Amino acid sequence: MPILPGSAVCVTNAADIYYGYQGLVQRVSDGKAAVLFEGGNWDKLVTFRLSEIQAVDATAGRQKK
Repeated sequence: MPILPGSAVCVTNAADIYYGYQGLVQRVSDGKAAVLFEGGNWDKLVTFRLSEIQAVDATAGRQKK
């Protein structure tokens, strides 16, 4: 699955403090992606190399009504 703006991604680099966090891609350029993490009362935009993140299914675990 390609990583494009709007894609849900998970950080796969175990050496990174954001390892396991999921966020939304805001922009992609030069082999890097800016990922927005939102949580409670904070928002954080962090840049990762594309090799450090993996696209995930943002609807997984949600039940349809």
